[in-house]
Amino acid sequence: MKKYKEKFRYLDARLKISFVAFCILAFLLVLCLDREWIFSEGFWKIAMIFLLVLLVGFTYLWIWKPYRRLINQVQRFSDGYISLADLTDVEVAISPEFERMARHMNKIVTATRTLDMSKRQAQYRALQNQINPHFLYNTLEGIRSEAIMAGLDNLADMTEALAIFFRYTISKVENLVTVEEELENCATYFKIQQYRFGSRIHLEIEQDEEDWDDILHCMIPKLTLQPILENSIIHGIELKLDEGKVTISISRTKSRLLIKVSDDGVGMNRETLDKLNAKLGSKEEEVKNYTQPEKGGVALVNVNNRIHLIFGEEYGMHVYSLENMGTSVELSIPVIYNENELKKKDK
Repeated sequence: MKKYKEKFRYLDARLKISFVAFCILAFLLVLCLDREWIFSEGFWKIAMIFLLVLLVGFTYLWIWKPYRRLINQVQRFSDGYISLADLTDVEVAISPEFERMARHMNKIVTATRTLDMSKRQAQYRALQNQINPHFLYNTLEGIRSEAIMAGLDNLADMTEALAIFFRYTISKVENLVTVEEELENCATYFKIQQYRFGSRIHLEIEQDEEDWDDILHCMIPKLTLQPILENSIIHGIELKLDEGKVTISISRTKSRLLIKVSDDGVGMNRETLDKLNAKLGSKEEEVKNYTQPEKGGVALVNVNNRIHLIFGEEYGMHVYSLENMGTSVELSIPVIYNENELKKKDK
């Protein structure tokens, strides 16, 4: 019953049913024309009037009235009184295809607004932060100079690496950077962490020799790799008693860039892994009831959301993990070499 009720929400289905009903009634009347004993002149007129009133009333109540309500909703949307989401939330729609199109347009508009808002926030923060970095860089340079004069070479190198990392993270405001720049930032971050962990941690970059030059010039969202690398070290290797290694491997197909960041740390249990992948794989409104996953959920979800906003829902992240064996984070991103290619794809 519920299935049929859902089907009759659409005006195209109601029109088809009305047309079929009209044809059946007309056919029955034609069949009865030669039955003179049924019809008299008065009965014929009454039957025709009754049929006409029935069809007009049926058409008005079941088709025309809902159609006018829908037209009024569209007019209110055109005038800016309601949103596209309100337009899709109606009792009667034109057709399933029209409803799907409206919902798809709503997703596109929502994603565009969210991306625009994120860009404005980033621009505001960039302007706000322009005051602070100079003081930070000058302070770090002062510490580095003092360390060199005191013969503390390790402290000087660490301070220089920290300054480079902050310069990339704070000052570089582009949405997209090259893979080469991201890997250099990962190397800088890893160098800083080595001062803390020493020889306990190792980083390996697996190169696809055939396509490596092309891969290095591909564009990806800024701060895509470093948060994943940090997650692998802090939540994977740090909790391990002996040495650990993080491996970053990047390959490409004709249209996609495939990135995998794996570690041989402590991994995570099935429940935590399932919650994290639910966060990564579900739409925002479908994951409100999930608790925030432990073990680096915030950083990974942040990276994944930015990939969705920039490239679309078909790209993103998935996590594989075995407890006490390690974790692997896999990313799928479209192959682009400049932001103009991204704008063409959006069109």
